[in-house]
Amino acid sequence: MVNLAKTLVVVSLTVLLSACDFKLFDPKGPIAEGQMDLLIISALVMLIVVIPVTIMGVWFPIRYRKNNTKQEYKPDWEHSNVIEAIVWTIPILIIIALGIITYTTSYSMDPRKPIESDKEPMVVQVVAMDWKWLFIYPEHEIATVNEMAIPVDRPIEFLVTSDTVMNSFFIPRLGSQIYAMSGMENRVHLMASEEGTYEGLSANYSGFGFSGMRFKAIATSEVGFDEWVKKVKSSANPLDEATLKQLRVKSRDVKPIHYSSVNPLLFSEIIEQYAGALDGQ
Repeated sequence: MVNLAKTLVVVSLTVLLSACDFKLFDPKGPIAEGQMDLLIISALVMLIVVIPVTIMGVWFPIRYRKNNTKQEYKPDWEHSNVIEAIVWTIPILIIIALGIITYTTSYSMDPRKPIESDKEPMVVQVVAMDWKWLFIYPEHEIATVNEMAIPVDRPIEFLVTSDTVMNSFFIPRLGSQIYAMSGMENRVHLMASEEGTYEGLSANYSGFGFSGMRFKAIATSEVGFDEWVKKVKSSANPLDEATLKQLRVKSRDVKPIHYSSVNPLLFSEIIEQYAGALDGQ
């Protein structure tokens, strides 16, 4: 038993002290905070079964082991209504509780549901490519690759599609991931509540360069965001047809790129070329 206890301690410490960065438990926005609460509540509800079963799984073998002469196991009964009620009622109550939580949060945390705020939402168009992320700001007529900026405490409506295979857009500290699929527009509403630079990534395997398909999400003040927009515009690097063609070439670990101007209809055109709308014109 001493060796077993040591093994359990070592395994627990290995898990707890590993180099993992628990981004889901360090939220920087209201959506991420709600999702963290949901994970914790769901885990606590399920522990109602896990903890007693774990304790009994250790206690029973010790108490009724073969060489334990002080505790002989000789039950004088075959059925117990009390035990039957416990082993059926508790799981049913847990399933009901989890069902209510799931039903409620499926609507309250719907990625398509706008975030309530006194500020006007800003639209950012996101295009998954091989193996990089293209961000288009239609209101500012700029674009970037593997870097984006958003104002703190302002709702952001991300419109997401793919110019290649299916992918998944995810900023763990801000909240929900959403799939990016060619010929389709998906959307997710997020908001940052603290300034900082957060890691964005692809949460869906999409080929050879998948591991480097990451980007910087910069949450800053309104003034800082305006300065960032000016910086992008001053790059004197337009995203024209020739540049877009080069961007579509498969590449790995791409550094951030700024484009001072972009076709405001580019996002729609990327969707339509896969939906077949342009072929019929």
